[in-house]
Amino acid sequence: MSTIPTVVVTPSSAADAYGRVDRGEMPSAGGGFGATLQRALESAVQTGHTADAKAMQAIAGGGNLTDVVTALSQAELTLQTASVVRDRVVQAYQNIIRMPI
Repeated sequence: MSTIPTVVVTPSSAADAYGRVDRGEMPSAGGGFGATLQRALESAVQTGHTADAKAMQAIAGGGNLTDVVTALSQAELTLQTASVVRDRVVQAYQNIIRMPI
């Protein structure tokens, strides 16, 4: 049975990680924000495809029910996360637009 990984990021740990990258102590994936966003979207799409494949496998009579439920839960969580990120980006854009010049 696979488990859903949980990552807790505090502001201080994020600042430490960025500092390590700036100092060259940790290799950076490179590409900047656009590349990071593209990798995140590709990962989200792959999670959805995996959930679809597991569901189709279960419908065909094979597969483990626990794996299907786990894959669907991961896909649902990924979709919710993407929706929240989209909402925050739209909100930030609207705040920028409302700024006086």
